[in-house]
Amino acid sequence: MSETNYTASLVVLDAADGSLVAHRPDVQRIDVPAEVTDLPAAASWALAYGLGARPLSEVGEDFGPLLVLTESATDFLGLPGRLDDRKRLRISDDHPAVKALDEAGWSMSRAGLNAWTFLYQNRKEVRVAVVPWGAFDAHMRWGSMDRITDPSTLAYTLGLYAERVMTPAGSTAGCGLALMEAVRPPSRLTYDRGTRRMRRIPVPGSLSAAVDPAPPEAIDEHPLAAERTREESQSPEHVLNEEALAWYREPTEAEASAPYVVGLDINTAFLAAANRLTVGLGPAEYTDGPRFDKKVPGSWLVDLSGAVPRTKDLRTKEWRPLPDAFPSPFTPTGQAPTGPAWYATPTLAYAVELGIDVRPIAAWLRPESGGYLDLWHNRLRNAYMDTLADLGVTEDMGEAEYLAAMATLQDGDPESLALLSAIKQTAKGGIGKMRERPQGKRPGKHAPWSALKRPTWRPDIRAAVISSARTSAHRKAVKTWNASLGAVDFLGPHTAEHGLVPLAWLSDCVVYPSRWATARSVVPRTADGSPLVGGFRIGPNPGFCKEEGTRSMEWFRDMVAQKANPGRFIKEGRDAVRDGE
Repeated sequence: MSETNYTASLVVLDAADGSLVAHRPDVQRIDVPAEVTDLPAAASWALAYGLGARPLSEVGEDFGPLLVLTESATDFLGLPGRLDDRKRLRISDDHPAVKALDEAGWSMSRAGLNAWTFLYQNRKEVRVAVVPWGAFDAHMRWGSMDRITDPSTLAYTLGLYAERVMTPAGSTAGCGLALMEAVRPPSRLTYDRGTRRMRRIPVPGSLSAAVDPAPPEAIDEHPLAAERTREESQSPEHVLNEEALAWYREPTEAEASAPYVVGLDINTAFLAAANRLTVGLGPAEYTDGPRFDKKVPGSWLVDLSGAVPRTKDLRTKEWRPLPDAFPSPFTPTGQAPTGPAWYATPTLAYAVELGIDVRPIAAWLRPESGGYLDLWHNRLRNAYMDTLADLGVTEDMGEAEYLAAMATLQDGDPESLALLSAIKQTAKGGIGKMRERPQGKRPGKHAPWSALKRPTWRPDIRAAVISSARTSAHRKAVKTWNASLGAVDFLGPHTAEHGLVPLAWLSDCVVYPSRWATARSVVPRTADGSPLVGGFRIGPNPGFCKEEGTRSMEWFRDMVAQKANPGRFIKEGRDAVRDGE
């Protein structure tokens, strides 16, 4: 690992009284030399001053400096105040600032000079984020980071992100991918005695090279989907469709007698699902009629139509079928499969848990596998928990204290809230970007695009994470139903006979009927009142739950009558998905 000592990972540059001032994350203000009057000079100064950060892996590389330019600094360095090319969101190649970079020996990535620019010179990298060009705007998913106008406060907050996650490198989704490669570098330098030169070799356990998806994993724009018909592109028999669950239903008469509905929200569900998840590392291999093995990641063609999900009674240990009112865990709509379909390994592993005989017709399997996302999960989990602690939410809180703290969380420190949102979006966006769709124009409908060259363009890994998150939540709901049988403390005699069944589901939010206006009323417990192992559990940890919202049963029925998923709006009546939650 590098022994370089860095003064800071980044600075926020601001102009005042005719000179530049650099604001460091440690709240120190540094006067920038007077000769720094343009972007090439600022980049050179960043390297000379010693900005940057050490690698996150023993075989990784240092992070280059990040310069964040405020509006005044942008103007001081001779850059326009806004991007006139609103289509490509970059400065034109004939702009004086671009020419100055070229004359000074700096090159740029193909994205050019834009809100997030990567400059290169002599194998050194300098990142530049331009605030007035939208570096932290809503589409970049940095939460409310764009509302931090004080340069020193912005430097401090971004410095915490750099310390807990990594030096920012674009959108939070882009940072999510970059973090994967930072903690598990695709390759490392080694000395080749034969050639007497340094060369790169793959790092075991990493994604070291771009690989093609299996045909059912290819999205419609992919070259492998060129021969796919429109009907096939919409058929689960031809296309892997592992997505989050979106489902709701009418309440029964007994359920409708409950005065409330309560939404349980699973904290950072995708991040929790990535923990200890075995994923494929190399290319997929096709096989006919394989025997299902939950230890082998891949995509399996299986007919689950007509399968009856069951679970063992917690007391008698006898198998009993799930109620018809339960959503199916095998489709994004919650409707039971109607024929053969492609599934990721976690979905079928859960089917086996539900007493279903899984007999694959065919499969695309990845024998080379490992816990690629484990280190990524660990770093983001620690960042999430540390930032929650800054806001006064800690692991040792009791349920009531935790729910009360979360109810007033948005009244907390704005900078910590912005950081918390950025960390959550880094996890969620990083997984989503593993199946990034093409951007801009291409020579043909199925022409390759630049993202396909990344080792982290892996729709199969994204599918496995979503599959794991969906089935994990469903498993908790089944445990809740099982525990509520024979118990009258949920909805009364009706629940004792029929059990507590979800009314609506939207990704990581599960809605239940309730006699009381609190999430604590629908969490399964043991005889001594402690949370039931394997069920929903209230707390701050990833995979635990918080209260998404509590509304009246009348409100729920009105939403269903409008054909709107109540899980989408139960949080203060607003669209949680649209708001990035």
